[in-house]
Amino acid sequence: MKRGLGLWEKYLSVWVALCILAGILLGRSLPGLSNALGKLEVAHISVPIAICLFAMIYPIMVQISFEEIKKASRSPRPVGLTLFMNWAVKPFTMAFFSWFFLAVLFSGFLSPEQIEQYRAGMILLGVAPCTAMVLVWSYLARGNMAHTLVMTAINSLTMVFLYAPLATFLLGVSGIRVPWETIALSVTFYICTPLIAGYYTRQKVLERKGERWLNAKLVPALGRVAIAALLITLVILFTYQGHLITEIPGIIGMITAGIFANILLVFGITYMVARSMRLGYEDAAPAAIIAGSNHFEVAIAVAISLFGVESGAALATVVGVLTEVPLMLFLVFLCKKTRDFFD
Repeated sequence: MKRGLGLWEKYLSVWVALCILAGILLGRSLPGLSNALGKLEVAHISVPIAICLFAMIYPIMVQISFEEIKKASRSPRPVGLTLFMNWAVKPFTMAFFSWFFLAVLFSGFLSPEQIEQYRAGMILLGVAPCTAMVLVWSYLARGNMAHTLVMTAINSLTMVFLYAPLATFLLGVSGIRVPWETIALSVTFYICTPLIAGYYTRQKVLERKGERWLNAKLVPALGRVAIAALLITLVILFTYQGHLITEIPGIIGMITAGIFANILLVFGITYMVARSMRLGYEDAAPAAIIAGSNHFEVAIAVAISLFGVESGAALATVVGVLTEVPLMLFLVFLCKKTRDFFD
């Protein structure tokens, strides 16, 4: 399926940079707006961002047929690879990089308490696999959207059972509670609702206009809506969290370095293993992208419940929010540049 976004996609990096800058400037010049956006949350899920995510994911769901989903569910190798990387590799590599960057490389700039708190936040982030935004990254990378949907659904289920035990093991603390409300609401907002709306839209359009009109007229228009929603999300994120970049840039940079190293390593390993498994690019790209990304809402919810809203652990998970979109867009760029590696 060809997905061309024209000017939007061609200069996406420019629009992303401008939106990040606009968000930071808005947050600095209008602190009241930043505070108001921060309060619009349900179970640690930002309502404005949830609306934008729906606007990003719904256009993608319109393009997925249920026949493709059935076919994807019968191909377990990409799903198995993703699950292995999400639960047997990424949490442990994040634990390593949190130790290496904070307790070794940057130890001279941080207190022992800061190191402990920031490491905890990074580990909580690494244990939580992403279940929604990866649909957008896979779409931009021109991956197999049916497989991506199946992978995200399975990720959501496994997180319910594996998140708390693994986080408890890596942190060495007890009393970690699975944030059921956050997981349930995120699955509802980000997957179930747009999936149902997309399926209904697709069926009605196919009945009344046909597949040619769907692909020629509706899909390009919805693609522009998805990119616009992504850019608005960036403005919102950096409006109410971007002030950290100007207030404590050094600490943000230290935490980001560890997160970026982990994302890049896990992505690279998954990408290479996918090639050795003889997966096609359309399956390898989303598998690697899902393996590298994180579910920051769950990580934030757990960090706040364990350590408090003003803790260093909560701050580290917020850094995950700020870095997730730019870093994952970088991975999308890498995927598209290395597509011939699979062909």
